[in-house]
Amino acid sequence: MCLQEFKVHLHILMRQLTFQRINPDVEMVSSLGTNVFKMLRRPQFMGTTFIKRYISSAPTTLKDTNYITKHFEEISIPVPWGHLKGKWFGTKNVRPILGLHGWQDNAGTYDTLAPLLPNHLGFLSIDLPGHGHSSWLPMGISYHSIDYVSLLLRVMDYFQWDKISMICHSMSSINGFIFSALFPEKVDMMVGLDGLKPLARTSERIVDNYKSCMNSIILQENRINSSEPPSYDWDELVERLYNGSNKSVERETCKFLLERAVRPSKNNPQKYYFARDSRLKTTYFYSFGEEVPLRLARNINCPYMFIKASQSPYFEPRQHFENTLEIMKQNPHFEFYEVEGSHHVHLNNPNKIAPMINSFIHKWRSS
Repeated sequence: MCLQEFKVHLHILMRQLTFQRINPDVEMVSSLGTNVFKMLRRPQFMGTTFIKRYISSAPTTLKDTNYITKHFEEISIPVPWGHLKGKWFGTKNVRPILGLHGWQDNAGTYDTLAPLLPNHLGFLSIDLPGHGHSSWLPMGISYHSIDYVSLLLRVMDYFQWDKISMICHSMSSINGFIFSALFPEKVDMMVGLDGLKPLARTSERIVDNYKSCMNSIILQENRINSSEPPSYDWDELVERLYNGSNKSVERETCKFLLERAVRPSKNNPQKYYFARDSRLKTTYFYSFGEEVPLRLARNINCPYMFIKASQSPYFEPRQHFENTLEIMKQNPHFEFYEVEGSHHVHLNNPNKIAPMINSFIHKWRSS
């Protein structure tokens, strides 16, 4: 280890000790892929298999970025097709904030943000069906966006919640928008991250999307039944996730998603494959013209914050976004912010959004 690396690791260790005096559940994690990861010795925090692999193979040329991490408890929620898995951070004495991730991500998407949230509430980040450690839907059953909305009712019923508080990213932010429009009386707080509403589609695009999904679903099922997915070493996994996200997930934060995204290969020892359900690629997303999102926006009267990442595209004519935003602003409990960063700014740079989210939480969930 060179002198500079030693100084960095010593600095992180000193900060680790300082934070633990304040909160014993808090640890510091460095993005450097070497010795500093040996601090992560508590098995309930992260999968030790993947951490050890990262220690042995990750490049040491990555920039150093410190992240606060926090202990969590793995939880399981029974559903008719199996179970939902999740990570519960903090207290269980009060109803938590529910964290919902984006398409083909998992509960690890909030690993860097959760420790920065207020301590008086817990934070429950779940893997959606087919993602992370949660059960896949049965073969022959397709993934539909609207089913993720009804899933929230199942979670509420299981925990016997009469209200729900949410922080949602991307696809889940869109689902949170729809849930808040359908059941505004059940939502006491909603934070959407870089996904305001269902995208407005032309009738031609809607028809083409349905055809494409139907042609692809059988192909995906046949692939699942025929062989194990391709496997990769750790550096390759990082590069595939980094490039597959259009470089939205920084290399230094890929590990937080990969810990729940990959499994050891049976065919290639020392390698791993992406274990999410490949049928997610054929998800039936919402097929609306512009008038439906506008109608939904008019229904939303609950406390609602939306944060737009500056480097993230709109994926539709911007005017559709602006039209919905103008309706949302008529809600006296609506707050809108734009922050510098990529689509995964909440994972890469949680300190950029934590202050505004915490202020919103204290306003609407003081207990």
